[in-house]
Amino acid sequence: MEIALYRKYRPQSFKEVKGQDHIVSVLENEAKTGKVSHAYLFSGSRGTGKTSIARIFAKTLGVSGEDIYEIDAASNRGIDEIREIRDAVHTYPYSSKYKVYIMDEAHMLTPPAWNAFLKTLEEPPEHVIFIMATTEEHKLPDTVVSRCECFTFKKPTHQILVESIAKVAKAEKYEIEKKSASLIATLADGSFRDAFGILQKAIHSSRDTKLSHEEIENVLGAPKESFILEVLEGIAEQNTEKGIKAVRNAGEENADMQVFLKMILRSLRFILLLRFAPDMKDSVIDQTGEEEFEKLSELGKSAKNINSKTLLAFLESYSRQTYASIPELPIELAIIESCGGEK
Repeated sequence: MEIALYRKYRPQSFKEVKGQDHIVSVLENEAKTGKVSHAYLFSGSRGTGKTSIARIFAKTLGVSGEDIYEIDAASNRGIDEIREIRDAVHTYPYSSKYKVYIMDEAHMLTPPAWNAFLKTLEEPPEHVIFIMATTEEHKLPDTVVSRCECFTFKKPTHQILVESIAKVAKAEKYEIEKKSASLIATLADGSFRDAFGILQKAIHSSRDTKLSHEEIENVLGAPKESFILEVLEGIAEQNTEKGIKAVRNAGEENADMQVFLKMILRSLRFILLLRFAPDMKDSVIDQTGEEEFEKLSELGKSAKNINSKTLLAFLESYSRQTYASIPELPIELAIIESCGGEK
C-alpha cells in the first residue's frame, strides 16, 4: 500500500520542522538541559505538526519507540480508557528514561474522563511525560490547561507551504509550476497535511510527470481563472449580470463554490496589495504567474470601485458559505452588493 505523502515526508528531527521556531527552540533547550515538564499541551489548527513535534521531542529525550504510546482521544474518550492509562503509568519504561504518552484530539475526552485523569496529570510518576494535542483548546477544562506547559502552533506561511509542496513534488520526481504550488497552498489553508493530500491526488491523476495547472485545478474542483476574472470585471464595470453569469458558468462546470469564493478573495487581496503596497509586486507575481498578474494589476489601476468594502462583502459571504443551502447564493449576494446593491 502506498504511503500518504504527509506521512512519508513528516519531519524526523527538529531541524526539518518548518514554521514553528518559537516552539522548537524551547523544546530543544529543555531536552538539552533536562528541565522537562511532566505535561505539555500542543494546540493549533490541523496539519501544523503537533503530533510530529511530539514524536521528535520524545526521540530527542532518548525515548525508544516501545516507550512511546500514542492515543487517539476521539476513539478512546471514556473513563474506562483513562483508568487503564492511570494504572499503566506506574509500570517502568522498557528501555528508556521516560514513558511518553501522546494524546491526540485531547478535547474529545469526556468530563468524567478528565476528572479521573486530573490527579495523574498533576502528579504523574517521575518517568512519565504526557503530551496532549488539540485543535480546540477552548474545549479543555481550565484545570487541565493550568497543569500543562502550553504551546500554540502557528499555521505555516504561504511561502513555507509553497516551498514544501515544490520540494515534495521534486522528491517524487514530478514537476509543478510555482503558480500551481501557490494555488494548492492557498486552498490548503495552512495545513501541511491538506497540501500534501492535494498534491498526492494531483500525482495520481496526472498523465505524466509534469503536473499542469489544469490538472491541479481539476483535482481542487477549482473554477477556470476566466470565471474569476469575469466576476472581478463585472464588479469593475458595475455589471451585476456579468458577474452572476460567471458564477452560473462555474456551477455548470461543477466547480466547488467554496473554492471559487476562496479564489475570488485571493484575487481581490492581490488587487488591493498591488494598489496600496506596490513593493509586494514580486510576491504577487510568484503566487499568480505573469499572465494573471498583468490582469490583476490592470484592474488594480483602473477599477477603483474594487476596494476594501468589496473585500469585506466577499469575506462576509465566505462566513455564510458553510450554511448556505444554495452554494452560489452568498457569492451572488456579494456581487450584487459590490455592484451597488438594489437600484
